[in-house]
Amino acid sequence: MTTILRASSGRTGAAAGIAMMLLGVLLFAVNDTLGKWLVGTYAVGQLLLVRSISGLCAMAPFIARTERSSFVRVPRPRLQLLRILFSTMETALFFWAVAELPLAEVIAYYMAGPIYVTALSPFLLGERVGWRRWTAVAVGFVGVVLALHPSPETISIGTICALTGSFSYALFLVTTRKLAGTSGTVLMTAQLLAALVFGGALVLFQGWVQPGPVDLALMLLLGIGSLGGNLCVNQSLRLAPASVVVPFQYTLIVWGLIFGYVFFGEVIGPLTMLGTVIIVGAGLFIFVRERRLHADQITQSATGG
Repeated sequence: MTTILRASSGRTGAAAGIAMMLLGVLLFAVNDTLGKWLVGTYAVGQLLLVRSISGLCAMAPFIARTERSSFVRVPRPRLQLLRILFSTMETALFFWAVAELPLAEVIAYYMAGPIYVTALSPFLLGERVGWRRWTAVAVGFVGVVLALHPSPETISIGTICALTGSFSYALFLVTTRKLAGTSGTVLMTAQLLAALVFGGALVLFQGWVQPGPVDLALMLLLGIGSLGGNLCVNQSLRLAPASVVVPFQYTLIVWGLIFGYVFFGEVIGPLTMLGTVIIVGAGLFIFVRERRLHADQITQSATGG
């Protein structure tokens, strides 16, 4: 009976974790769609500024409960600065990219971020990458090239922003991994403050377009939606193992295809679709392989091997 109850509890936790991951990804997709909708009328700096203000307001209760010393004496300050630089760059470049490219295409480029992380990890994290994952990295890069299908017609400001943004996202993930011991509230607050400053600086050059009540509410939702998505993903990882829930993050591309078609009439080409499938496959293989290696390491440690 105890075994049955434990199995049932495990299934319930897995189902709840998957549901939270799917909800978090949906919030990210809605957020990305709102960003694309708004960037057609308002400058990127204005979106970053308002998004950061609403995010900081939502974070206020968590900030208030955090020791002030945590914000003053942050560990590895230079790495913290690099992290917020990469975070600000990847967010701004995403908005610039979706202003020019289909939503699903930009999301596909960003989904290649974990592949870049694997390629960079031996050099920046000191981690060993075996031939299987290097093969997956190479296949993932083939997927990126197919999605890009480079030619004079396809290379544009939008593709450059998407590729640079996805690489910045990978560097953001690497620096976040190196700062794993830092409070999540401190990391998120620093991200929002940096985006606020950068957005404010851009507004000085790009100008400010007075939004109506609806558009202002949508801009404020950008910050709330991003935080809500992060909270759902974090909760999903508490409820279920990463090996169960993380693969569902790739449903973001499905939502990108649906929302891009419904709201913007976008249909991506066959080469881009093929490249997207390859990127997803390579990313999933790398994730599964890393989880297996991590489990093997735990087993060896437990047996004294």
